[in-house]
Amino acid sequence: MKSAFSMAAAIGFWACHFAVTVADSPPAQAVKPLEKTGEKPVVIPFEMLKSGHMAVAVKVNGKGPYRVIFDTGAPINLFNNKLAKEAGLLKDAPKSLLPFVGTVAEVKVKELQLGTEKAANQPAIVMDHPLVELMSKRLGPLYGIVGFPFFARYKMVLDYQKQTLTLTPNGYKPANVMKSLEATVLQSAAGSSQAPKVLSPSAQWGFVAVKKSDDEDAGVEVRNVFAGSAAAAAGLKKGDRLLTVDGRWTDSLNDVYEIAGHLKPGVTVPLAIRRNGKSMTLEIKPRAGL
Repeated sequence: MKSAFSMAAAIGFWACHFAVTVADSPPAQAVKPLEKTGEKPVVIPFEMLKSGHMAVAVKVNGKGPYRVIFDTGAPINLFNNKLAKEAGLLKDAPKSLLPFVGTVAEVKVKELQLGTEKAANQPAIVMDHPLVELMSKRLGPLYGIVGFPFFARYKMVLDYQKQTLTLTPNGYKPANVMKSLEATVLQSAAGSSQAPKVLSPSAQWGFVAVKKSDDEDAGVEVRNVFAGSAAAAAGLKKGDRLLTVDGRWTDSLNDVYEIAGHLKPGVTVPLAIRRNGKSMTLEIKPRAGL
């Protein structure tokens, strides 16, 4: 999968990579244990585009289906004006605080449906994003992006051979990152000297991962495992290919840091890895640290 040209990178041109340097962002919320959700996994087909992105069909407020990009690197949901008008998203919508990027409005989607999974009150922005519009002309109609506010509510397993996405509700309720972005931009515009806060996991893992620019394989490479660490105790080794952490896809270093930031120390989670061409599952219990 060609993940280097992520839709998140395109959004980052005007978002200043706020997923890593958001000011005043709320602390990560604890993910409820899966066995307490009582929910079963849902398998949803996706289309692999020539660009390397995944496309899925969604319904917005009961309208659709609409073909959109499903991007695990995107911090927001984004829909174009055509979808927004058909789904009634612009009715009584407040104006965006970021008009200079061409956003029509920040809206609440009453119901966003992917397969049989429905999410209520999903935050989104309405914008004819130039990259999405260009992809639509070359790859067929695309109406936007489904990102973090939707997929963070699930454990996800991607099967590229079958082109299926398995979602299992995890009980996590993600914060509205658009609010944090607006606060960051406004502080910058006002000349605020407050330094941005960077997500720093309280759980210590004890390994170093890398992802080279020309690496198109799923997962990240384990470059080093520290002696005596939680990773070493779990059996992780240098050269392993880390595919998922706690059932969540780790196709980039951003994915790894995002997941690490939401998991608490002392809780055992599974690691899916590939070692010498063979798939394996390890269990790691991250340790407390600063």
